[in-house]
Amino acid sequence: MKTKLFVGFLLLVMYSCSKSEYTLIKDPAYLRVFNNLNYILAMSEKDNKVPFLCMIINPTLDASGMPIGGEVVENFLDQRDSYAPPYPSQIGNSTSVNNPEYPGKRDVLVGPVLNGFDLSSWAQVPSGKLRIMFLYRPRNEVPFFQLDEKLKRDVLLDTTIDLAAKEVYTLHILQKDFVTKRVGMVLRQEIFYKMPFSDSIAYVNFYNYSAKGFWQADNSLKPAGAELRSFRSGIKDNMNIYLTLFKNQQEPVAAPALENYRNQYLGSLQRDSGTNTVSPYYSFPLWADVTADGIRTDIWERFEFLLPGLNVNSNPYNIPGNGTFQTFGNFAAINCLVNGHPPSIGISYKNNGLNLPNLLVNIHSGIYNPRTFATVSTIEIVNSRVYLTTVQRKYPAPVY
Repeated sequence: MKTKLFVGFLLLVMYSCSKSEYTLIKDPAYLRVFNNLNYILAMSEKDNKVPFLCMIINPTLDASGMPIGGEVVENFLDQRDSYAPPYPSQIGNSTSVNNPEYPGKRDVLVGPVLNGFDLSSWAQVPSGKLRIMFLYRPRNEVPFFQLDEKLKRDVLLDTTIDLAAKEVYTLHILQKDFVTKRVGMVLRQEIFYKMPFSDSIAYVNFYNYSAKGFWQADNSLKPAGAELRSFRSGIKDNMNIYLTLFKNQQEPVAAPALENYRNQYLGSLQRDSGTNTVSPYYSFPLWADVTADGIRTDIWERFEFLLPGLNVNSNPYNIPGNGTFQTFGNFAAINCLVNGHPPSIGISYKNNGLNLPNLLVNIHSGIYNPRTFATVSTIEIVNSRVYLTTVQRKYPAPVY
């Protein structure tokens, strides 16, 4: 009996001490990949393919041209989540093989801390000129190379990218034309970790990666869902951006706007899914609320997108609870409200705003629980969907 117990204990120790083996990459680039393709359940979309993908970098092909391996493989690239937090939150999630981004939940070599920014949500990949393929695959748990041969030939994209060593890139797969259904990608070389950003200021930039012709299309062809709110119609190709800061996350509908931060004009936003241009960053102070104690703040942000010429103080679509969300692309709004996760649909909305997490992070730090930290964030609009990606500084461990 003792022998069996000892053998069981030894096996447990061996299992618990097992380590992942990684292939070291010389002079890597850092890459993050999002699948922005969406589909709706409608008769008009019945012939469209479900955008569940396999990504292969530097594929190995057999004599017939079919991929049989690759230097980097993501077998189960699913549609992205609305929120990509400042840490790889999917790691350890074994309930599904589906991955909402790459590297996401994959246990691979990731980026370092650069200029104080934690790049653990970016994977190390080879630098230089790379061939990259995206292929449609069935929505099941069978690894791509184990699928039947006829299921491994449906290529979505097959192209090359050129990545510089030690640089940071975000790659988006998205629809380029809503009428023709043409699909392409945007490879954006990030600059946030090179910027002289302050720890006490929050930064955000915006992209409209919507497909050509989306906002002009009839609403019957667009996704339906209360969570889309004023973005259901999409937004037009040129919009102005305004920021209002509110105090009190617990009572968002009645929350007062902060003095000097009501309908503050930030800049303009143009639809651009054809280039990899980095958008300018806008900012607001972490301690915009003068009554805050310098440790924690409960302010939250509302961004409004208006067609140039509309008055932000009296636009006709800024009506609480009108229930139609038919803005014809002239107006849309985002409430960045609750810290750490997208607010539930049950939470009261303020003036038709789609809900996303707060751009300020409140976490336990040292003797403070919580403490508020600023972030660098990106908001991307793709047709009627809105996505938030947040990056946080890596701070020294607190002193207790």
